[in-house]
Amino acid sequence: MPQVGRAGSDRCPLPCTPHSSPWSTSDPRLDCKPGPARGASRRSTRLMAGSNPALARQDVRYQPDDRPPLPITVGLGMQYALLCIASIVLTPMIMITLAGGSDAYLSWAVFAALVISGLTTAIQARRVGRIGAGYILVMGSTSAFLAVSVTAIEQGGPGMLATLIIASAIIQFVLAARMALLRKVFTPTVAGTVLILIPITLTPLILRKLAEVPADASAAAGPVTAGVTLLVTLLIPLRFSGVMRLWAPAIGIVSGCLVAGLGFGIYDMTTVADAAWIGLPDLAYPGVDLSFRPEFWALLPSFIMVTLVGAMDTLGDSIAIQRVSWRKPRAIDFRSIQGAIGADGVGNLLSGLAGTVPNTTYGMSIAVAELTGVAARRIGICVGAVFVVIAFLPKFVTLIVAIPGPVVAAYYVILVALIFVFGMKILLSEGLDYRKGLVVGVAFWLGIAFQFDWIYPEYMQGAWGQLLGNGMTVGGLAVIVLTMFGEISGGGRARLKTRLTADTWPEIDAFLSEFATRKRWGEEMETRLRAVGEETMQILTRGEAEATADRERQLLLIAHSDGKAADLEFIATTDTTNLEDQLAMLSEGAASVPVESETPLRLLRHYASSIRHQQYHDIDILMIRVEAVGRGGGVGG
Repeated sequence: MPQVGRAGSDRCPLPCTPHSSPWSTSDPRLDCKPGPARGASRRSTRLMAGSNPALARQDVRYQPDDRPPLPITVGLGMQYALLCIASIVLTPMIMITLAGGSDAYLSWAVFAALVISGLTTAIQARRVGRIGAGYILVMGSTSAFLAVSVTAIEQGGPGMLATLIIASAIIQFVLAARMALLRKVFTPTVAGTVLILIPITLTPLILRKLAEVPADASAAAGPVTAGVTLLVTLLIPLRFSGVMRLWAPAIGIVSGCLVAGLGFGIYDMTTVADAAWIGLPDLAYPGVDLSFRPEFWALLPSFIMVTLVGAMDTLGDSIAIQRVSWRKPRAIDFRSIQGAIGADGVGNLLSGLAGTVPNTTYGMSIAVAELTGVAARRIGICVGAVFVVIAFLPKFVTLIVAIPGPVVAAYYVILVALIFVFGMKILLSEGLDYRKGLVVGVAFWLGIAFQFDWIYPEYMQGAWGQLLGNGMTVGGLAVIVLTMFGEISGGGRARLKTRLTADTWPEIDAFLSEFATRKRWGEEMETRLRAVGEETMQILTRGEAEATADRERQLLLIAHSDGKAADLEFIATTDTTNLEDQLAMLSEGAASVPVESETPLRLLRHYASSIRHQQYHDIDILMIRVEAVGRGGGVGG
């Protein structure tokens, strides 16, 4: 095989020494021993943000695989549940009340929502097959479907709502299975934009909660209660570390409740006293309407759109929880994101079959994991178990729902602040060039404008008005549309489909050479491009000898020009470890990098300006950017 990457010029970028390799020739200049790559000082954080060792987090006490002590597991499980119960319960209450549903149906829907939230939260943490993220992602009722769900009940009853929710679940299963095809749409840029819009969307709720006090209460009740909750919750993690930090959310909420109840009398315990300790609702299962009337088809597009928005929300939450769960940063695992969206689908399928509201991931999972430094999967399983148990304890549900609004609002301020920061970190880690900055800026402004009715409020009426009045929905759709437009208008792409074997290297080399010639990039850029192709192929075909004839692997190579730079996509089914993580280990001098992998990794790092490895179920996509000399150098080391 021609050694373009290592013999493209008389100067090799690495200290060279003869050694044997199945990819080597007799010329000793062509094989390189690991050494410091040229251009290492020009390392770009953007290129390796997912697994950059410089971004290590020492404040993570328990990683996903760790097993915290039982008291911490149960205590944090209760804290998560405490924060989410109100949202899980209130969403079906509001929906069914607005639609004029019966009390029996309301009790059943609340019970089913709690049980399904518990099951899907445990699935997200435990990961069953390909379903579930493998991280703490609390699931609960979503208000995104509120407007269309009320319309569905009014026009076709709970049975038609159940059918529409099941249809939404099918869409989520398709999205999870085919996410690789939508990789240009569901990107970290989209996820980061959605995350920074979550605080904007929740701002009206926080403001309403701050003012949610009885009319005859003292004027100072709301501000003082919220202030105490906020100060206690903030001061504990700022002043203390270790175990005290883990209990900051619970201590802050309890402090606020004590001030509200004992100081101002705004914690109403009457409904709590009247509720039963243990109980089951009457069976008011609405069934599934399979008549598929015109009303069903009229509402289906709205449900599909909201489902896509929910998938964006889950995408953002999945990326963020991966970033805050490990001490040593890792590349984004898109298989985990597929699992999270799949678990969303399971939740909606169960919700439809049970006749309750759809559910989604709650972004507060990320904020609590950051605040406490605990990301162990056992916590997620415990949260799910708590939800299921609470479903049978009406008194406990009532106790949590009765928590004064100012207490909830104060704690939400901390959560949304952390979520906003996570979103910005994701955007900055991707590198906000002019195009991405323009897309994010426009989408963010549109989200704010529609959220607060700054744009033609007289036209934002009815179900569509409810949908487009959500800043996350509008901003998320805007960033997707603008991203897709940028991809479509970016010019043509050259494609090559071949077998993923070492024997096909001459075909790939000729393809890259022809592509560079057609773009008139010159000999030096052509050499860099061919070198990247060679080293990438050596890495991808490393385990070729173990492959059997009945599962011959295919490779799709896509080349695209961006000015004087080339973007290459190697799409194949591989067994290789994530290359971003391997390059991070190489930078640290980790002994776990195989010797046979080190040379091609160092050369690839030298020639490439950016390396992204997206691993999905059954397919890997390696995205490499190659720039001309002087425009950015290599990835560095």
